[in-house]
Amino acid sequence: MSEYQYYEFHAVDRSLTDEEMNELRSFSTRAEITANSFVNEYSWGNFKGNEDRWMEKYFDGYLYYANWGTHVLKLRLPLTLLDLQTVQAYLSGDNFSARISDDKIILEFFSESENGGEWEKNWQLSSFLSLRLDLARGDLRCLYLAWLSNLQNNNQDKEYEEYEEYEENEEDYEDNEKFEPPVPPGLAELTPALTSFADFLRVDPDLLTVAAKMSPALKEVTPNLNDLRSWVAALPINEKENLLTDILENSMRGDQTVAMRTVRRFNKEWQSRLAALPGNITIRPDRKRTVAELLKNAEHIAEIRKREELERAAAKQAEQQRLAKLAREKRLNEIASSESLLWKQIESLVAEKKSTSYNKAIELLIDLRDLAARGDNSNFLLKLNAFKKRHSAKSSLMARLSNMEKRPF
Repeated sequence: MSEYQYYEFHAVDRSLTDEEMNELRSFSTRAEITANSFVNEYSWGNFKGNEDRWMEKYFDGYLYYANWGTHVLKLRLPLTLLDLQTVQAYLSGDNFSARISDDKIILEFFSESENGGEWEKNWQLSSFLSLRLDLARGDLRCLYLAWLSNLQNNNQDKEYEEYEEYEENEEDYEDNEKFEPPVPPGLAELTPALTSFADFLRVDPDLLTVAAKMSPALKEVTPNLNDLRSWVAALPINEKENLLTDILENSMRGDQTVAMRTVRRFNKEWQSRLAALPGNITIRPDRKRTVAELLKNAEHIAEIRKREELERAAAKQAEQQRLAKLAREKRLNEIASSESLLWKQIESLVAEKKSTSYNKAIELLIDLRDLAARGDNSNFLLKLNAFKKRHSAKSSLMARLSNMEKRPF
């Protein structure tokens, strides 16, 4: 099988300079390089750059996948839009990591197929870049999906170890008793980007279904225009003027960081007030689930889904058989008065001594056989034996007849 690797980098918050583009060109003569991107595909050879360094110096997004099943996605955001403490709540395993580089945080998401050797979808980094905007707004669903991917991966590793006569130890028990991180709203209504992200990380749909049961609907935690007006009205006049000026000044340069930082600030303050309301569990759930509980419920959901799939498949097969039987009865009714004509057609087809003609002749013989099976088939058997004697020298036809006689009525 041919080797295939795909590398794509993208700069969002600023464009590359001519000098930087020349630096990138020194690593590849074949890559597509623009002021905002670097894309290269490899069927032989390897990438000569350092993706970690490139993410620190040039780019805000990185996508890699190979046809043996490795998936890597990296996203870079300013620390003013996403802090490490928020991310750390969702870190648990090797499939998701985060690190600080100057005033930026770099997230790395990883997935690998145990089977390997798969031909990949045509992934594009553009499908995932909106996740940066989601995170900047305070939408943490992609972090939770990465945590689910880690949970799923860790559980699969333990299942393999148990298969190899592995005995459960105290550490495994403690892992199962750990609680899930904060469940973000909207897990049951993923955007196309989040759906692709879950697919990219190979998140088990059954596990996601269970996780989404405690995820509030987005409409329950989305502020309305009055909430925005009230928040803006409460700001001091000087702060409003400075804030608007900063947003306009930076936006005119193509930098939306200040605007997104303001959105993030509003969301945090608004959600804090919402969570503080008596009896409100939309933002602050009244209970948390353990890892063991999530996994057990996912297994239960999987069992129900598989049973329903089998029932649907059985019902579909039964319906197909019913329709086939009706069609067969209709066909036999149509030829009920044409037996003599059909025998003549069979003889005519056999005389052609062609493979396709033999096949058509056998189809007609099957029709006559099934029609005869409705009553006394002795007359059909006599004619069939006479037919076999007349054409016994035609080995190809005789082989087809032998197969026909083995087939059920």
